[in-house]
Amino acid sequence: MSRIRVSAFRWVPPFAQGVVRELRVRWALEEAGLPYEEWLIGPEDQRTGQYRGFQPFGQVPAYEEDGLVLFESGAIVLHIAERSEALMPSEPKARARTKTWMFAALNTMEPPIQNLAEVDLFHAGEEWVTQRRPQVVAAVRARLAELGKWMEGREYLEERFTAGDLLMTTVLRILRHTELVAEVPVLEAYRLRCEARPAFQKALADHMKPFASNAPPAS
Repeated sequence: MSRIRVSAFRWVPPFAQGVVRELRVRWALEEAGLPYEEWLIGPEDQRTGQYRGFQPFGQVPAYEEDGLVLFESGAIVLHIAERSEALMPSEPKARARTKTWMFAALNTMEPPIQNLAEVDLFHAGEEWVTQRRPQVVAAVRARLAELGKWMEGREYLEERFTAGDLLMTTVLRILRHTELVAEVPVLEAYRLRCEARPAFQKALADHMKPFASNAPPAS
C-alpha cells in the first residue's frame, strides 16, 4: 500500500483550530479508508527550502505519496476522491457533478466567506472595518441564501455524500464564529449532518490532538 504523508501544524491559535485546511485532507483519507502519517511543522519549517520543495508557498497541507508531491487542499482532495467510490461516484456524469460542486465550494462559496473571516479575525477593531463589514456580511448572506435554496429537500448536494459535500462543509465551518449558517436552517442541518459522519469525527480528533500537546506555556 502507498505511504502517504500529510503536513499539519504543530500548533495554531484557538481561532484557527478546527479550520486549518489540512483537515480536509485528513477527512478525505478517512472516508477513502487510506492510512496516512501526519508530518507536523511550525513557522520555522515553512520558510525552509526543504519544505518549499513540497509546498512552494510554505502553506499547509503538503501531500506526499510514493514520490508524488501535491499541494492545495482542493487538488489533494480531488486526487483522493478520483480513486474512492466513497467520495466520487464511478458514473461519468455523477463524477462531473461532484467535481462541479468541489469547485463551487472553493471558488464560489469560500472567497466571500474567507473575506469575512479575515475581517473579523485579523482586523477586528480597526476603523475601516466598521464601514466595510456590512458589505462583506451581505455578500456572504447572498451566497448562503443561494446555496440554501439548492439544498431545500436535499440531504446532500447531489444524490449522496461526495467530495463536494466534504469541501462545502469545511467552507461553511469557517463561519463558526458567526450565526450566519444557523440563520439558514437547511444549511445548518446539512453542516451538522456532514460533521456527524464518523470519518469527519476521526479526522477532527486527529487534527486537534497536536494542538493540545504543543500548546505554548501560559503567560
